[in-house]
Amino acid sequence: MDEFDRYDALALGELVRGRQVSAESLLDRAIARVEAVNPQINAVVLKHYEVARRQLASGRPDGPFAGVPFLLKDLGAGLEGTITTDGSRAFADWTAKADTSLPRRAKAAGLTIFGKTASPEFGLTTTTESKLWGATRNPWNLERIAGGSSGGAAAAVAARILPMAHASDGGGSIRIPAACCGLFGLKPSRGRVPYNPGAGIGWNGLSTQHAITISVRDSAALLDALSGPEPGDSVVPPKAHGSFLAAVTRAPKPLKIALIEAAPTGALLHPDCRAALLDVAALCEGLGHVVETATLNFDASAIAAAFGVSISVDILSRLERRGAELGRPVREDEFESVSWMMAQRGRAVTGQAYADARRTFDVAAVELGRLFETYDLFLSPTLAEPPGPLGRLGLSPANIGDYGRAIGAFSPYTALQNQTGVPAMSVPLCWNAEGLPIGVMFTAAHAREDLLFSLAGQLEAARPWADRRPPVSAA
Repeated sequence: MDEFDRYDALALGELVRGRQVSAESLLDRAIARVEAVNPQINAVVLKHYEVARRQLASGRPDGPFAGVPFLLKDLGAGLEGTITTDGSRAFADWTAKADTSLPRRAKAAGLTIFGKTASPEFGLTTTTESKLWGATRNPWNLERIAGGSSGGAAAAVAARILPMAHASDGGGSIRIPAACCGLFGLKPSRGRVPYNPGAGIGWNGLSTQHAITISVRDSAALLDALSGPEPGDSVVPPKAHGSFLAAVTRAPKPLKIALIEAAPTGALLHPDCRAALLDVAALCEGLGHVVETATLNFDASAIAAAFGVSISVDILSRLERRGAELGRPVREDEFESVSWMMAQRGRAVTGQAYADARRTFDVAAVELGRLFETYDLFLSPTLAEPPGPLGRLGLSPANIGDYGRAIGAFSPYTALQNQTGVPAMSVPLCWNAEGLPIGVMFTAAHAREDLLFSLAGQLEAARPWADRRPPVSAA
């Protein structure tokens, strides 16, 4: 197992099922890797080692990922008897009474959950920095961000603590850290992976869950295991076009791909990100696909306003529920300044404004759907800038206006897919002269994750990335 990092999660599961290695030894190895590298990157913030050992002692794991170690994101996922803080000091002792849907399904697929990874408070920013946990650092450069809000997951996987980790995405929070850390990250269609029954749909339907992985096939096999409605789910996408794992090895037909360079917001594109975009467009053409320049014509200001309305109401509701649990009103000093500001904005949102926000997203989804009548996929940058320095995008900035402008300049491409409910993936095909990963993003029509996985498998074979190691690595 000195070559632990040479196996993806499916391969590790095969070793356990074939009794070539024990699940217990895999867990011990993953724990040793956390202890070795986590002090440098601050990715794993809650350690559930004994919980994992009890899980393994309760019976031999089965499923495609039998005995494979797995980390949950410290946001929106409850593991019975353990703390989930949502990156907030006000939730520092919140303990789950039962497993939520994703951990339950992950364990059914054989995964051994042994900790949780850092998230900024409520997943509200594109870096993983918080007053509760501090800063998560990028293994490619410890002075740079790992992305957010699933930055802890991305840093842990990039540093080869484990081959994949749970992540969630309400405005890019799977794809942004995947791009920052040189990993594969797919955001599923709305409703493909359920939240806990009765918990509603996060951020007015914008948020979903999945994972950040090294290999494409791990992402696909995990989505096969996680997808499907829970009883009572009201948002359920069409049935998948067969197994997602099977799609990875099925070469796509020649695709017609729209090349989107300009962000709908008008944000400037960094030369490194543009170079990566054009490089991948040429790679796709070399694989037999047709790439045509196109533009996205959306009312960016209206969508941004609807985005703010939806999130602010969600944050307000979360704070009010926490106050009810504590038996007292929550206090401003318990939260990051951006979180508190958004909650106060939520108090001013009318029912009509909230309904109008939902309608704004639905109109945008129709407009995007028309694009897919002409194109199979569209290709864009994941981010407008390479991963930047720590300290610029945290949720307690010196100037909130500067913070908002910095967020808009860094990530103007990823929220549209959440707002319209369509799947998208960031693929790690490029690195810049500084040795930083530069992700590119492909977006598909609603419920066509299979098409993304098929192309991703082809791209991974044409330009493999798994053997690239960051300077800080447990391998």
